[in-house]
Amino acid sequence: MELRRDVFQAIADPTRREIIQLVAPAPMASGAIATHFPTARQTVSRHLRILVECELLSQRKKGREMIYGLNPEKVREIYEFLKPLRKFWDERANTLEVLMQYYDTDDTPDENSVL
Repeated sequence: MELRRDVFQAIADPTRREIIQLVAPAPMASGAIATHFPTARQTVSRHLRILVECELLSQRKKGREMIYGLNPEKVREIYEFLKPLRKFWDERANTLEVLMQYYDTDDTPDENSVL
């Protein structure tokens, strides 16, 4: 499995993450996507181009509009790449939770007690 560094740079941008969220349920026209952002259409087009180059989005022409949709294969590839890291962080979080339970006892002085 080969992942390009560009994929992670692309999803690091909050606007591009929002675009991914917008088209995840169903493909959308570029004009409809652009209405969700306060920036110029040209700026949104640049974000869309980057997402297509990274293969996170697919594009097809419908009349005069470009339609963009999520590429589930690429998303699955990213998920598979990150899955071992999730397991690592889940284990760390579980360890921290156990430690917090150990230290969270009734032996701690309350704010009204005299030391």
